[in-house]
Amino acid sequence: MKKVNHPIEAVLFDLDGTILDTADDLGAALNFVLTQYQLPLVAPNDYRPVASDGALGLLRLGFGDLLDNYDYEQLRAEFLEYYQQNIATHTKIYAGLEDTLQSLSQAAIPWGIITNKPIGLTNELLPHFPLLADSAINLGGDSLAKKKPDPLPMHVACQALNVKPENCLYIGDAPRDIEAGNAANMTTVIAGWGYILDHAKCNQWHADIFAKTTEDLHQIIFTADRTNYNQTS
Repeated sequence: MKKVNHPIEAVLFDLDGTILDTADDLGAALNFVLTQYQLPLVAPNDYRPVASDGALGLLRLGFGDLLDNYDYEQLRAEFLEYYQQNIATHTKIYAGLEDTLQSLSQAAIPWGIITNKPIGLTNELLPHFPLLADSAINLGGDSLAKKKPDPLPMHVACQALNVKPENCLYIGDAPRDIEAGNAANMTTVIAGWGYILDHAKCNQWHADIFAKTTEDLHQIIFTADRTNYNQTS
């Protein structure tokens, strides 16, 4: 495990399930597509844990074994069109993160967003939340040649912010987030409030820190001693 008590020079976040709760808008897009094909709708308790997996994960959930019987690209196009047209109907910033993001900006600690969401959709979504205009860098899943779990976006973001990866936190709610951050030698933080079905399995992700709540995250960022939050390996 890396030492995690050194000063933080930058903080990078995943988007869906970390900064923004987008699950109900993504679930609505899934259920719209299912309705077009006269298939049963998916309940929130079922689609929320899959929300970070994007169109493919959600369509697999909704269509199940029937997915191979359809033109996936057509289904994806229908899903994304509906989502784009209704992108911020239910989406909201997770409670408590507003204070953390404002505190980062006030402390002149740069922060940014690295998501696997397509950058076009990311750029349409972020303006609905004025606070997110302070993000110093936004990278989507198609911004570069590779996306998470590859560490390339992490390295590009650190270069843009002029910080070393080892002095940067990366916060996310999926194994690919932690894998990418670890590969870049960042201090990795699990967003325990995100789309995680089983917290008991989070130790298998090999993150440095587990933040159960957004309040925990605030303490982790702005408190010198973070040992109370260290993940066991």
